[in-house]
Amino acid sequence: QVQLVESGGGLVQAGDSLRLTCAGSGRTIGRSAMAWFRQPPGKEREFIAGTDWTGGNTQYQPGMMGRFAISRDNAKNTIYLQINSVQPDDTAVYYCAAGVVRGTTSVKSHYTDWGQGIQVTVSS
Repeated sequence: QVQLVESGGGLVQAGDSLRLTCAGSGRTIGRSAMAWFRQPPGKEREFIAGTDWTGGNTQYQPGMMGRFAISRDNAKNTIYLQINSVQPDDTAVYYCAAGVVRGTTSVKSHYTDWGQGIQVTVSS
């Protein structure tokens, strides 16, 4: 099991850029597929982006590829989510997740380890 801790969230203004960080501890994430999800207020948790263990293959929720970018640094046991031009609809709790799957997947149940989540609030 790997412990995941998200950081970099908070209150931002519409149009700003934001980079979320997810640091792993306890074991390496180097062989794990990793992903970012978010849960807006009153809604279900939704997939944003995922990456395979190499970082060479990525997957995005349709419509999110333009403003969101996932990346990873296995040497630092860390993944990132860059969000450009944030909008009020991006207000949500953001979660990172790790899973032992081949390639990438948007399916929540394929991820076995989750961070506690971090709040991002976008003001207009």
